[in-house]
Amino acid sequence: MTRPTPTAIAAELAARDDDLARLIELVGPPPSRRAIPVADRFERLATAILHQQLAGAAAATITRRVTERLDGSVSPSGILSLPQGELRSCGVSGAKEVALLDLAARVDDGRLELARFARLEDAEVIEQLVEVRGIGRWTAEMFLMGALGRHDIWPVGDLGVRNGWALLKGEADALSPRDLEPRGEDLRPFRSSVAWYCWRAVDVARESGGTLPR
Repeated sequence: MTRPTPTAIAAELAARDDDLARLIELVGPPPSRRAIPVADRFERLATAILHQQLAGAAAATITRRVTERLDGSVSPSGILSLPQGELRSCGVSGAKEVALLDLAARVDDGRLELARFARLEDAEVIEQLVEVRGIGRWTAEMFLMGALGRHDIWPVGDLGVRNGWALLKGEADALSPRDLEPRGEDLRPFRSSVAWYCWRAVDVARESGGTLPR
């Protein structure tokens, strides 16, 4: 199957939805999507855990400390070999320490096979990831969209996506996840890019006084 180009995706979405077409004219094609190497997937998940519920600067500082403590390589064996309390000394909360150790143990003993993810359906990847302490559906969906380069993820639980959709459609209030879910059906199989456009709609509106140019 030929990998769709960002330009082709933008053209297809613009042809299907006039509101998206206007935004696409402003911001251009979506980013390209390509899976990262298997060797980098554990670090991406570990970083996602470290960044949860933290501002950018604080998350970056803690992640840097952990990476330095692991001699620059965030791996399951590295995390499992750290002395008890070492992660806490880097600023990692107790809950995140437990989550990182659970993630590392699952990858180390084979319960979570990151190399197999390319052969699994989206729902199967989510099912496996949410079994890990500290990883919920949103984190799993972001991993699918980013690290695995999946094109048809529709993260309706993301507030930015819901707010962006409301801006695109000129609706006064953001829809609930349940109500937004079916709105993406006509935009398969490129809903990851639709989500990206929803985020961009929020950015554009912020720069334009709270609304999208019409």
